[in-house]
Amino acid sequence: MVTTLTDAKREAIGQKLATMKSVQQLLIETEQMFIRECNVPEIRQQFQEMLDDDNKNIGIIDTVITQYGIQSQPKEQATKMIDLAKEMMNKSDLTFYEKVAQHELLKHGQVMSGLLVHKAAQVVGADVEAAITPLNTVNFENRAHQEKLKGILEYLGTQELTGQAPDQSIWGRVQDAIAALSGVMGSAVTQSSDKSDMNIQDVIRMDHQKAKTLIAEIENCNDSQKIQEYFGQLYKDLSVHSEAEEQVLYPQVRSFYDDTQNLYNEQAELKVVLEELKSLSPTSALFKDKIKQVKDMVNHHTREEENDVFAVIRRNFSTSEQEQLATQFKEAKKQLQTQMASQK
Repeated sequence: MVTTLTDAKREAIGQKLATMKSVQQLLIETEQMFIRECNVPEIRQQFQEMLDDDNKNIGIIDTVITQYGIQSQPKEQATKMIDLAKEMMNKSDLTFYEKVAQHELLKHGQVMSGLLVHKAAQVVGADVEAAITPLNTVNFENRAHQEKLKGILEYLGTQELTGQAPDQSIWGRVQDAIAALSGVMGSAVTQSSDKSDMNIQDVIRMDHQKAKTLIAEIENCNDSQKIQEYFGQLYKDLSVHSEAEEQVLYPQVRSFYDDTQNLYNEQAELKVVLEELKSLSPTSALFKDKIKQVKDMVNHHTREEENDVFAVIRRNFSTSEQEQLATQFKEAKKQLQTQMASQK
């Protein structure tokens, strides 16, 4: 039988993502402070641009966590580090240059965390890589912010040591560095991926694709431990996805879509099969047969939603209403994931 739905590697990635979200909030708070304290208009504008990016990126990180499927908390040591950084930034005996230098170190740590999550995803499974793809934008922009901060530090450091502003060509060098970075990473990055503007169809389609990826991983794997890991995530993802649809989406489309009750019925049948799978050995023939049944049920259900229900949504809901449904759906998923984590 499937002995556990929890996989230590996936939990560790979830914890790292939670830490990234906490650090991102610290970056936002620090940049807000810098804008208040800075008396150089050009540098203040640089911080404002970073803040705009970071306010968007914390939303992307939140979406990635929900799509990843594990709501976690930062490691205790990471929380202590964040608290120490906040305390340091609020110290009046630090110069503005010294505070910005610490901020650059935090940006560097955030970039490394994002890269480590991607490397870990390559080890754990294709479904993880799919879920965290939006982090490309966050990683790129944090790396670009590092280049901006280097220019700011050069300006502030020179002014602090000499009392005079440095050669203004530093801003040109910063832009050249960012342009070069974009050339290196551009193929892997879509900078316009502002996930806060996703509509309900986008979010549900992402869930569908992740479930299909997990099913394919189970079908193509002969390692019982890996199969258990994949099924554990599939079980949690499908359980949360179906419950969130029943809470948020289906009540909204019922008056426009005559077959809404059939959607409820299909998901109820799927839940029964998922519970049956939990009691089976991952290497048994019956387990494989049941996974094939899940695959057929998921494929049929997703085709109906993507072909018929999505068309109903496009015809009857405005763009803003579709985006609002996405926000409500993600929030429902987050709450359900948190409840599931507390029941482990």
